[in-house]
Amino acid sequence: MQYFQAVQQGKQRASKSQMKMFDVAGFGMLTLTTKKINGEFFPVGEEDFVAVINSPEGYVAIIADKDGFTKAQSKAVEKKEALTIYNKLRESGIPEYPENKIQIWSESRPTVQNEILE
Repeated sequence: MQYFQAVQQGKQRASKSQMKMFDVAGFGMLTLTTKKINGEFFPVGEEDFVAVINSPEGYVAIIADKDGFTKAQSKAVEKKEALTIYNKLRESGIPEYPENKIQIWSESRPTVQNEILE
């Protein structure tokens, strides 16, 4: 797939995830639209999984594809609010991301939703 095609298809998929985040969090930022695997570009996946990561600014609820590439995120918030967003997304039918690392921008970050459950 050509890069331009991957971006276009990925943007459509990530925008759907962004709207889901917006619906529960009141804010949703588009993150990645493409992923690079073995030197080739692909659109982010259609599937949605939810997790929470810790960033320098606070906790962030994210929606990722099956490979852990983030498609949408909340703004950085306090731990309790991130868990509230996470739980609302789970209640809407989005499963938890099963792995312990996700890819956001050019970084790999550990998921922390199970460590911060109170």
